[in-house]
Amino acid sequence: MIPRTLQRQVPGMSCQGCVKRMREAIQARDADAEVVGFPAEKRLAVSTALDEATLDHVLAEAGYPAAEGTGEAAALVLPELTETARNESVAQPTPALSAASAADNDTRTHRLAISGMTCASCVKSVQQALERTPGVATASVNFGTRIAQVYGSAPAGALVQAVQAAGYDAEPIVDLRQAEAARSAKDAETYRSRLRGSAWSLALAVPLMASMFLYHPHPVGMGRLYWLVIGLLTLAILMGPGRHFFVNAWKNLKHHQANMDSLIAMGTGTAWLYSMAVVAFAPWLPAVAHGIYFEASAMIIGLVLLGNALELKARGRTSEALKRLLDLQSRTARVIRNGDEREMPIEEVRQGDHIRVRPGERLPVDGLVTSGASHIDESMLTGEPLPVAKAEGDEVNAGTVNGRGGLIYRATRVGADTRLGQITEQVALAQNSRPPIGELADKVSSIFVPTVMIIAVLTALAWFNFGAEPRVIHMLVTATTVLIIACPCALGLATPISTMIGVGKAAEHGVLVRSGEALQTASRLTTLVVDKTGTLTMGKPSVTEAHVVEGEPAALLGLVAALEQGSEHPLAAALLAYAEQAGAEAASIRDFDSITGGGVKAAGPNGEALLLGNARLLEQAGIDLTTGAELAERLEKQARTVVYLGVAGRLAALFGISDPLRADTVEAVKRLQADGLKVVMLTGDNAHTAAAIAREVGIDDFRAGLLPEDKHAEIERLQQAGEVVGMVGDGINDAPALARANVGFAIGQGTDVAIESAGITLMRSSLHGIADAIEISRMTLRNIKQNLVGAFGYNTLCIPIAAGVLYPFTGALLSPMIAGAAMSLSSITVVSNANRLRWLKTRGDTRSGRDAPPAAAKEALS
Repeated sequence: MIPRTLQRQVPGMSCQGCVKRMREAIQARDADAEVVGFPAEKRLAVSTALDEATLDHVLAEAGYPAAEGTGEAAALVLPELTETARNESVAQPTPALSAASAADNDTRTHRLAISGMTCASCVKSVQQALERTPGVATASVNFGTRIAQVYGSAPAGALVQAVQAAGYDAEPIVDLRQAEAARSAKDAETYRSRLRGSAWSLALAVPLMASMFLYHPHPVGMGRLYWLVIGLLTLAILMGPGRHFFVNAWKNLKHHQANMDSLIAMGTGTAWLYSMAVVAFAPWLPAVAHGIYFEASAMIIGLVLLGNALELKARGRTSEALKRLLDLQSRTARVIRNGDEREMPIEEVRQGDHIRVRPGERLPVDGLVTSGASHIDESMLTGEPLPVAKAEGDEVNAGTVNGRGGLIYRATRVGADTRLGQITEQVALAQNSRPPIGELADKVSSIFVPTVMIIAVLTALAWFNFGAEPRVIHMLVTATTVLIIACPCALGLATPISTMIGVGKAAEHGVLVRSGEALQTASRLTTLVVDKTGTLTMGKPSVTEAHVVEGEPAALLGLVAALEQGSEHPLAAALLAYAEQAGAEAASIRDFDSITGGGVKAAGPNGEALLLGNARLLEQAGIDLTTGAELAERLEKQARTVVYLGVAGRLAALFGISDPLRADTVEAVKRLQADGLKVVMLTGDNAHTAAAIAREVGIDDFRAGLLPEDKHAEIERLQQAGEVVGMVGDGINDAPALARANVGFAIGQGTDVAIESAGITLMRSSLHGIADAIEISRMTLRNIKQNLVGAFGYNTLCIPIAAGVLYPFTGALLSPMIAGAAMSLSSITVVSNANRLRWLKTRGDTRSGRDAPPAAAKEALS
């Protein structure tokens, strides 16, 4: 059956990782299928022999059901889809959602601030409630930030109702900066509240515990009044500082759920009720049952609240990278309108406004300089420490800092559309995403609390039926201790806290990580595939030699100018600049056509065939290149790219084009190799030039003369050989390879194209950014594994001890108070370990002394 192209709108598609999963599912049914995704538009283009119904079924099975009524068949042949669509898939507009697409499908991304979550089980409950809401395509909930991200057509009101129905509360986030400020203020108030509650609880518990060694009246006679007063004071602690544990536990009970609050409420409540029963009925109870545990209830509440406060304090430092990005956004701008200059709120600035920036000020929006000259510190966006010279016609970005000079510039992008706005959005999205390793914690936490309750019941039954005397006391102590010590707080924090810090740390290095999946995969890369032009080299080639074989130089340059007009390829730009410098006037041509991976062709003024491109293009047209072979070989050995001009079936001229290496390419490649990566260069250039570049850089493995589909096939071959492959490209010509690689790195100046398409985007054009990304990824994954091992190990070790397995050997049981302290300590340990990431350094930090700003930067900003 002849393949045809089918279009599908897939609401659940959010990144190239989703596209990869859909591609694998489709190719399992049709190995020759070509699948290209457009995450910005939630659109999938598939060239396949499968019928429409089968395709829809496969997508639904893969977890990405297509929206109804979005099928569109087109009779495109496979190669056209492969090249054209893939290039389009990268060249998408920057907004997080295409406006047209959102309007057509009434879909958008909602952010909700969730309150009431206390552990990983809460996260699961909220996420399930959101996913079951009609119109929701995908939902993710981050325990570290208490933020839910939901994509779909469901209105915000329905999402809030779904969360409330699950026993929690939610509030839509409209402005990220305001939401972050509100969250910080709320966390600060909660921190103070928890500290106060802990102080009141411990103020009762500590003296009570101390007095038990000196004065411990029997709960009969006058002693009963003493314990009654203590019981009422303890009740005041439970209903005061500890009230929210019981309120939340009751809410969860009504919704047939259980979480950390349920365990604490059951443990402390059981201890208090048992103790009050002893006080009330002591004369009628056997002496062995006279144990009283008021101090344990108060102490547990106090220790848990103290742990919550310390955890909240530590957790507040994890979102500092996002806060710093938000702080870069100016609140006002000095706008010139109709000759009148005045300062106005940033929200009132419009595209096309002229803005004045004084020395030392931060730029409020993106734009183009219209007058003035200065040096601008762009390190907060690119990670590049040296200030960049700016003059008339240069692009400037919001959030950067002006140096000594004054500038007036025209606003081109404002608000969330600025480069800083897009970066902030990208970091926020990535920090709220979860790497695949976190799914293990999610699966465990979903069944963890009910399992702990069952273990507590079994423990109580075992002690009551088979335990040593006093059985009732032992039953109460062990069951309460199991409930308290097993709270899954640390489990819920293990992954999101490290992910937040890792993504933020990467952003500070000028590396934008699109998702938790990209972050995790980057840590496992074994091979890095790099393009040559614009990646290893500057990407700004220039013509260094021009040799005419046949014809008039001026006329030939006129043909070159005509053929390269309008092309964005770097080599075309170099040829056009050379022709213009020589004063050539563009000739009149017709029937222009671009040959992918070859060059261009057209018909000249007299109808003669014109070809401009590489040797393969001309040889396929039957043109003899012998007359220029010796010269071409010499140029190629000098690392020149040779472009041939053919006129009327004969070689007319050839041009040598040089694209110098970036200043830090050699050092960066050595650093990548020191990190254990095999670096492979794939280029469309000729073998001689590729060999010269590879030799100069220190790359042993390279392939030359490749078309875009050849690069795609080469990455497939490496993956089949067991390699985990990262691909570095400019985000446009290398689209097929970027899509096929395990992780795609877009290198450049953080263009709109790259931010939307790549798994990881570099804000500066240096391979050191790739090394930074991989090293930070490895640090983060190592940290997550440490957290998970600690959280799992803590519960695996402590639950049996709490149940009393050591009693036959030690004759003692674990106190519920110690259990409460240990539970709080486990969460603090996980958060503290995650915060270590903030202080770890990459090889690049050590190499550049990133902590100390260069003198040149200080000079420019003084």
